[in-house]
Amino acid sequence: MYNSSLMALRPLVRSNSRSYAVKLTEHQAAIMARGLPKRERLRGVQDIIVVASGKGGVGKSTVAANFACSLAKLGKRVGLLDGDIFGPSIPLLMNVHDEPLVNRDNLMIPPQNYNVKCLSMGMLTPPDGAIIWRGPLVMSAIQRLLKGADWSPLDVLVIDTPPGTGDVHLSLTQHAPISGVILVSTPHTAAVEVTLRGAKMYEKLKVPIFGLVENMRYSTCDKCKHRMEFFRPDQSTKGLPKQLISLPLDAHIAECCEEGVPVVVKYPDSDYSELFKQLAQQISDTLDERRNQDLKASSNSSA
Repeated sequence: MYNSSLMALRPLVRSNSRSYAVKLTEHQAAIMARGLPKRERLRGVQDIIVVASGKGGVGKSTVAANFACSLAKLGKRVGLLDGDIFGPSIPLLMNVHDEPLVNRDNLMIPPQNYNVKCLSMGMLTPPDGAIIWRGPLVMSAIQRLLKGADWSPLDVLVIDTPPGTGDVHLSLTQHAPISGVILVSTPHTAAVEVTLRGAKMYEKLKVPIFGLVENMRYSTCDKCKHRMEFFRPDQSTKGLPKQLISLPLDAHIAECCEEGVPVVVKYPDSDYSELFKQLAQQISDTLDERRNQDLKASSNSSA
């Protein structure tokens, strides 16, 4: 059956030119769907927000950690899942290194810090160990972290994702409904182009995109408050979804990352923290508005 389905998807050669089927037949679609996981809501989790960017090194993990802590400061019950299997950084950023306990239902209990429940592959493997896995094992690990943990009760689960558009992103969207994606990018042309590809992937998967967090465009002097731009005016995030906030390259970021204390926790009155407060409030308001619209639609349909 497997071989016959592959044969059905192979291109047909006609008159030295190739033609491809535009749509799968019902039989082909049924075969491909058999191996897909069932998408279902996580028990006790209201919304799932993914922090993503096709490009590495643009600050996704820092944004994810500070965003999660900012949501917690608004009174939300928040979880933070590290979706980077090969390069987990949430244990360092959130200062959570202990291996999680397991309850009687064989579910991991995410350790908590700064009022945020955290879980990462970095808590389950030796710090100096290298994870050398192929795609199926990565997808299995994501499923275990996502569905094999007792997250309940949570208002929001924030998921920090690795660079690229591969197994982790596909597995997340297949296993659970994603409320929306926050994209992160610097204004560098290479980063923007790759982030745009990441945005297109989520659009094809029909996952809503909240908008973009532009990172590291500028820095502000602590003494004179002069703004120093790191990119030319023509280097912008044009073409990407709407900009939510623009974060500076803050002098305290490296210090806080090394100490395992997010900037919004150690320096709550800084301009950097204020921007994250705006982001958290904006996303929270969007989610509340969606729920109100769903309730109205539900009441109208039942009337």
